[in-house]
Amino acid sequence: MSPDRAPLERALERGEQEGGSVEFKERLSEDLHATEGRFESLAAQLRHRVLSGDGEATYVVGVTDDGGLAGIEPETFSESMDVLSLLADEAGAHIADVQTWSVERGGIVGVATIREGTRLADDEHIVVGTAGHVDHGKSTLVGSLVTGQADDGQGSTRSYLDVRPHEIERGLSADLSYGVYGFDEDGPVRMDNPDRKSDRARVVEEADRLVSFVDTVGHEPWLRTTIRGIVGQKLDYGLLTVAADDGPTRTTREHLGILLATELPTMVAITKVDLVDDDRVAEVEREVERLLRDAEKTPLPVARHGVDAAVEEVSETVVPVLRTSAVDGTGLETLDEVFERLPKTETAADGDFEMYIDRTYKVSGVGAVASGTIRSGRVEAGDELLLGPMADGTFREVEVRSIEMHYHRVDEAEAGRIVGIALKGVREADVERGMVLLPREADPTPVREFEAEVMVLNHPTRIGDGYEPVVHLETVSEAAAFYPEGGQLLPGDTGRARVRFKFRPYCVEEGQRFVFREGRSKGVGTVTDITGPE
Repeated sequence: MSPDRAPLERALERGEQEGGSVEFKERLSEDLHATEGRFESLAAQLRHRVLSGDGEATYVVGVTDDGGLAGIEPETFSESMDVLSLLADEAGAHIADVQTWSVERGGIVGVATIREGTRLADDEHIVVGTAGHVDHGKSTLVGSLVTGQADDGQGSTRSYLDVRPHEIERGLSADLSYGVYGFDEDGPVRMDNPDRKSDRARVVEEADRLVSFVDTVGHEPWLRTTIRGIVGQKLDYGLLTVAADDGPTRTTREHLGILLATELPTMVAITKVDLVDDDRVAEVEREVERLLRDAEKTPLPVARHGVDAAVEEVSETVVPVLRTSAVDGTGLETLDEVFERLPKTETAADGDFEMYIDRTYKVSGVGAVASGTIRSGRVEAGDELLLGPMADGTFREVEVRSIEMHYHRVDEAEAGRIVGIALKGVREADVERGMVLLPREADPTPVREFEAEVMVLNHPTRIGDGYEPVVHLETVSEAAAFYPEGGQLLPGDTGRARVRFKFRPYCVEEGQRFVFREGRSKGVGTVTDITGPE
């Protein structure tokens, strides 16, 4: 709920004064307003409102014809938004934003912004996972990229990228990514004020190509969250930051190891080059290059080889290295050019819809929201899906109420998109991270055990039967017991193991990669065979 009622008051005043682009509705119901004849008339009315407002209309729902605050129940408001979305689509428009308020008489009132044009076209959209030691300028660098603003040297642009609890409470957007910008024919499309939901939605609406940044955490104690950010999303590229005034640290090596172990094409940005002299920058660059060669990767200094080489060569084995500063702008135009030209790597849009859930929350007037990155296929508002597995291995039938991406409401979305999906037919309390959304006709098998090919990257002694690390697979983060073939695996070993989730089953597929970690021990694996729950 928004505590600021100014947008509602402005909408009510505009409705009283001009009326043309503002429409008051107490409610919209499927039984009454989506019927043949009535639906076409209301769609024509909506089209008139949009044209009267030069491409934008405002619908105030939960009020009487004269603008009185009636207030309606959340379920009724959700149904009203469903019908309004259908009307907007029929009129060649879309719902760009929805805000809701509680009223004294009970229930809620909402203001929906309708904009001309259908859903966002599924143009290329790359998703970049950022990593790096705390205070190495990861968030500041991204903040300057998405805003075009120079940092003040104290992390001013970093503040734009914090995920605030009230943003999740007030909006449907997944906001797994903590920054987004894009490009059109004239160049970068950036956010003027990332604190405004509407500004992020504007970028999504205007850009022909999008770049989303997925947050990870730089503090050593939260390496588990970093793994979740890298493994749990359908990332196209990794971006590792190394501060010129510090150089590679143990956390740097941890994060690089995870990025490379998951076979994610990665770039390294040496940040804060404004704080040191050229000799120090060159020294850190050499340290980064040694670190990459030790990992059997080929560094590619972009300053020497150029953007063309970086775009063409970046891969699981070649790692471009750039020098940057969010304060004086060094390297930012180069990064813009790289991100504008990098090809999409994660392409699975032709398969059936599948999305592992990363976050869940409840939005007043909308209900349960599941957010995550679409792994394959596409989803549309109104689709009937399966949600699960529940703790007992069952799946629940749900319906897609609406979809949003970076606060921009869309009618459908495809693989690679980071979205929030409002679900009809389930309570938010019953939706958990690690669950999956699948088509209603799917016949999923909940998995308690699976066979895997694993590699032990680091361990103080040996891995024996019953070893229990946390397994990170897609958005699943669950303790699991390992039973190696032959009884043990030593550091550096590669071998087969049976893996059993400790508490409950999940959806697991052959070929999926995962990371496992316990203390300073870590490794990677690939699922080779699955077994249903016992």
